[in-house]
This record gives sequence, C-alpha cells and structure tokens, in this order.
Amino acid sequence: MDSKLNGLTRSGNDTDSSTSATLNRRQLLLARVGWLVVFVLTIGLFSSSIPAQYDYLVSISDPKLDPATVRANLEANGISIEFYAACLLSISVASATAWVAVGVGIFWRRSDDWMALFTSLSLITFGTFSMYSDPAVLAGQSIAVWLPVRLLGFFGSASMLLFFFLFPDGRFVPRWTRWMVVLWAALQMGYYFFPDSTLDIYRSFPSINFVTITAFACVVVGSQLYRYRRVSSPLQRQQTKSVVFGTVAAMLGTVGFGMPLYASPTAAQYGEPYALVFEAAISASLLLIPLSIGVAIVRNRLWAIDIVINRTLVYGALTASLVLVYFGGVAATQAIFHALTGQEKQPQLAIVVSTLVIAALFTPLRRRIQSFIDRRFYRRKYDARKTLEVLSAELRQETNLDALSEDLLEAVRETMQPTHVSLWLRPDHALKDKEKLAAFREPGPS
Repeated sequence: MDSKLNGLTRSGNDTDSSTSATLNRRQLLLARVGWLVVFVLTIGLFSSSIPAQYDYLVSISDPKLDPATVRANLEANGISIEFYAACLLSISVASATAWVAVGVGIFWRRSDDWMALFTSLSLITFGTFSMYSDPAVLAGQSIAVWLPVRLLGFFGSASMLLFFFLFPDGRFVPRWTRWMVVLWAALQMGYYFFPDSTLDIYRSFPSINFVTITAFACVVVGSQLYRYRRVSSPLQRQQTKSVVFGTVAAMLGTVGFGMPLYASPTAAQYGEPYALVFEAAISASLLLIPLSIGVAIVRNRLWAIDIVINRTLVYGALTASLVLVYFGGVAATQAIFHALTGQEKQPQLAIVVSTLVIAALFTPLRRRIQSFIDRRFYRRKYDARKTLEVLSAELRQETNLDALSEDLLEAVRETMQPTHVSLWLRPDHALKDKEKLAAFREPGPS
C-alpha cells in the first residue's frame, strides 16, 4: 500500500496497511489552536446572529414578500408572526447545532489527524454560515462582522466540496480535480464577496447556477467512484460507502420533501404552516450527511454499512412496489365493481381487497427483490450463498469421502477465493481401536 495514505483508516485493531498522517507535537499544537480560534469565532458570531435573524423574519424584510399578505395568511391559520418566526429559526438553530456537534465529536476523537481537523471545521462552518444563516442579513448588521461572516461562509462552502474530493485519504484522485475546487472557490467568491453583482450567478443567472451545481455534483460522484474502484483499500471503500450512502439518502430526502413545495408554490411561501413541516423534514434529511461523515471517520468497523445499504435497497423497492400495487389495486377493484354492478364507488371493499393482496405479496415479493439485488449488486455474496446451498444438498446425499472432499474444496475456492487450499483428514484413533478390539475378539476358524 502507498505510505502516503491518510490516517483516517487507522485505529486500534483495525489498522490498515497505510500510514497515518498524524501531526507531530508542534504541528498538533498549532492545528488545535487554529481549530479552537475558528470554532470560537464561528460559534460566537452564529450565536450573536440569532436575534438579527429573528428580527429579519418577524419584520418580513425580504423584498420578495408582501408583509400584509403574509400576516393575513398567518392570521387565517391562527398563527402569530412571532411564533412562526420562532419555529422557523428553531429548525435552523437545531440543525446547525447537530452539524457542529458532529464536527466537535470528530475533533474530540481524531484531533491528531489533519484530515479529521479539516473535516471538523468544514462541518462546523458549513452547517452554520453556509447553510442555515443568510450572510447578507448578518453582515448587514455591523461593518465589523462583515468580513468574518463572509469568510466563514466562503470557507464552509468551499471546504465541503474540497472534502468530497479529498476523502478518505487526503489526496486528489484524479489529480485534475483540484482545479474543480479552484473553479468552485471562484464561483463562491462572487456569491459571498460580490453579492447582487454579475459575478454572483446565484442571483444574476439562476439557471446557469443550477447547471453548474449539477455538474460539480456529477464530478464529485465520478471521482469517488474512480477512487473506490482504482485506489481505495478495503477499509477506505467501506468509509466511502458510508459517506456516499448518507449523502445520496440526504439528497433523495431533500428532493422528496422539497417536491411538494415546488409543486405547490403557495405551500412554499413564507407564512404557510406546511412550509414549516417540509423545512423541518428537509433539514432532518440533510443531517444524514454529517452523521455519515462522522461515523466513517470516527469508527473504523464499518462492515455493517453493507447490511444497511442492502436492507435500504430491498425495503425501499418493496415499499415502492407495494404502494403501486395498493393504489393500482384500489383503482382496478373500483373499475371492476363499477363494470359489474354499475355503482360508482366501492371504497371499503376495494381497500380491503388491496390490503389482502399486499399481505399475500409481501413475503414472496421481498424474496424476489432480495434475490434480484443480491444478483445485481452483491454478485459475489449471491454466488457464495448459492454455492453453499448446493454443497449442503450434496452433503446430505453423498457418501463417498473422496467426492465429499472434492466438493468441499471446490466450495471453499468459489466462496472465499484463497490463493491455496488443501484438506487434511485427521485419523480417528478411537475407531481404529474399536476395529482392533473387534478383530481380537473375533473367533478363528475351527
């Protein structure tokens, strides 16, 4: 293994063959002091920004909103603007606190590793000033905090992309991906340091901004797949699985909970009670990103992630299939009853029939989905299981010892794939003693 691989793969008995990129005593002291300075500055500015964020929400200062319409909508639902703003702000603060907690946990457990320190600061700054705080609101309160707020937001946004290009060994793979980080940093500088200008494509060219973000996401996924297949060690592959699984699940949750908001612009408006529910659900989905990163870095025994991914694929596909069967069954049953009886609706009977069909399909459908996923995504595990099933059947029928030995050796070769395999049979001394005793007692010919 390459001796330059980072220490995110080392710990106790789970040592990887790579060498840990731990810091010496002087570097460790400087790194921890730097981390502490940034942490205190981030938490201090974020905490002091909460009243400003609350005033901004209560006063409905967003120029895109009509204060009279928002207040009328809230009054119609029996909600005060103060309560609504407090709920919305509580969601942001709780989510940011979770990001910070994961970052602090990584620092507490792995502060002797530069990649862990960098990841910790990335999660802390991204979870506060890049995701859950509006830099325009905070920086507009005082000239003294304008630059720190912008710098922390810029660092959080740029460092999170950098993390995905460096994880898990601290190197750019492929090497040209470092230029993607430079390009991303240049785009983020326009948003944080030149807001409302042409350089801020988030506001000036929203369609181009969407395409750009999508392109960067594709490059990140491609680089992780390349690293997984060509560079990573077995333990690093498990770490990659954990982070990619958490990130993909977070993105799917964000899209799933965000679709109702985009489908119904009224529900997404500020002041709508449903917007609070979907905002909380989206924030909870995004928490899977820091949690998966924290688990991948702090814990090295990640072999259970394969089970989690497998169960997620199986039961996710099973749930989607049963939902389609349920609604399809309800519609089909109503159509059949309407054709036979002429009545328009038979809701209770249709629901009962669909429920019975789902109950009957649950186990066989789960087995079929499990078999399909094992064949498609876990081919090696599937082949090993089938080999063991065949061997088990042969052991119950075969009586020839030589044939059994050959079958057993072949099963070991196919399932474990060792470089060399051999079989020794220990002689049964007790059986030999019994044979000798029997021969001794047998009477000779008369």
